[in-house]
Amino acid sequence: MDEKLTQFSDKMDKTIDSLCAEFAGIRAGRANPHLLDGIKVDYYGTPSPLQQVANISVPEARSLLIQPWEPAMVKEIEKAILASDLGLTPSNDGKAVRLVFPELTEERRAELAKDVKKKGENAKVAVRNIRRDANDWVKKQQKANEVSEDEAKSLEDEVQKLTDKFIAEVDKQVEAKTKEITTV
Repeated sequence: MDEKLTQFSDKMDKTIDSLCAEFAGIRAGRANPHLLDGIKVDYYGTPSPLQQVANISVPEARSLLIQPWEPAMVKEIEKAILASDLGLTPSNDGKAVRLVFPELTEERRAELAKDVKKKGENAKVAVRNIRRDANDWVKKQQKANEVSEDEAKSLEDEVQKLTDKFIAEVDKQVEAKTKEITTV
């Protein structure tokens, strides 16, 4: 029984991890190398993650420096960044690509905060779906006479406590990211 609850808890944990990864990709006015996590570069015909073909550093608070291992990759990296939905224009000096992040406008901050809340709601829905699956599993166990009515009630309470804990964690993550975005 406990190992099954642990499986449901692990699924909820993965939902939180996924949410945090999504939040890492939302820029808050500061340069963050994780913004480039989803960018793939054509490396001799193979789409490769940018981190595997270049070194990414943060020389200043609002700029990223991308230094490819091979100078020939500069053009490919520039092309990949332009094709992405980052909305940034890369500049290159022949050896490296520089990304400068403009200061966020008030409207853009509000838009990003709304996006963060939406992603948080999606994470809550995912956690609730896991709760539903767990409760269905408990009901099946009860129907098959694997657990008594009292044990089933106790398991459902455990599932609800898990759900409440993870929903609170989602709220905490959303609040922290919103604060980061709206802080000027």
